[in-house]
Amino acid sequence: MKTRKPDAPPRGKSPSRLIDARIKELGDWRGKTLRRLRAVIKQADPGVVEEWKWSVPVWSHDGILCTGETYKSVVKMTFANGAALKDPAGLFNASLDGGTRRAIDLREGEAIDEAALETLIRAAVSLNQAKGAAAPR
Repeated sequence: MKTRKPDAPPRGKSPSRLIDARIKELGDWRGKTLRRLRAVIKQADPGVVEEWKWSVPVWSHDGILCTGETYKSVVKMTFANGAALKDPAGLFNASLDGGTRRAIDLREGEAIDEAALETLIRAAVSLNQAKGAAAPR
């Protein structure tokens, strides 16, 4: 199976501006949802790095935390190492059969438990940092 290489942001465009543009171009509930998710991520981890890969927003801290994909009927947050995270609030509702990733699909009108999402983001950061500390030097 061939893996897709992440695409680099267009020359002169910062990932944060590309995310701003994506939110604006959506102009509907998906843009509002993506904007809110972004705010929760930044609240949970002020050190988060915004990136643009695979033509979608990506948030990283010592490795990828999650992506913010938008489709016609869902906004999807895919956690790169979600299968390794505890999810006591049951936020993960998609990609549950995979060995590594887990996702949260949000549909129009659905609310998200922001406190639980912040906890999940912080857990993803801790996992990435633990992986980095365990890596051979």
